[in-house]
Amino acid sequence: MYTETVQTVRHWTDRLFSFTATRNPGFRFISGQFTMIGLTVNGKPLLRAYSICSAHHEDHLEFFSIKVPDGPLTSHLQKIQPGDQLIVGAKPTGTLIQQNLKPGKTLYLLSTGTGLAPFVSIVKDPETYELYDHIVLAHGCREIAELGYGEQIVNNLLNDEFFGEIAREKLLYYPTVTREPFRNNGRLTALFEQGKLEADLGLAPLNKETDRVMLCGSPQMLDDLQNLLISRGFTEGSHHTRGEFVIEKAFVEK
Repeated sequence: MYTETVQTVRHWTDRLFSFTATRNPGFRFISGQFTMIGLTVNGKPLLRAYSICSAHHEDHLEFFSIKVPDGPLTSHLQKIQPGDQLIVGAKPTGTLIQQNLKPGKTLYLLSTGTGLAPFVSIVKDPETYELYDHIVLAHGCREIAELGYGEQIVNNLLNDEFFGEIAREKLLYYPTVTREPFRNNGRLTALFEQGKLEADLGLAPLNKETDRVMLCGSPQMLDDLQNLLISRGFTEGSHHTRGEFVIEKAFVEK
């Protein structure tokens, strides 16, 4: 375990916040992995799995969290301030890594809510852009305000002095909401079933020969999209066998 210091905290909505903390130079991870983080509560460490939003080359750690009013950890975590201490587990892991996917041309990063977190790390990684012609970052939320964190991440990337050129060439951002009028509306599964998401981005329909997919989000979204992918001949990848899609099953929003 490492003890890190909270540096910044930003509350995006009454349900979502992000924060950064110092990073021990010995802490190594692969883009897309998660680790255990937490706080000391009543004299004991209380930890939950959180995907790492920061890029593996950044000197800080960043996380994106939901606020659960009576959540054992998040009821405390949502009150953190710069200068507070954060416990960070030393053994990151997870299935959302490039090594678990077969080579392909388009990478779809499909998320709902705070499931966006591991994909923030992946779209900040220069290696992602070396592996694919297009990277599609699709984020489904209920309300427009919940897209704020992702929108800022993408804007920062597109305008980055060093990264901007390759991001503008290859990164395709697709935010969609289900409860308010917006330029994109509907659940990700429905958008793929209709072929609308690919068409809106000027891409060919989802195809296991060329497309690779990573999934992170609500249990319902994971089930629905997994079934859709399997029905189209996609196979799931793991640490043992590369496939056309991978799912993060261990992610806990508590």
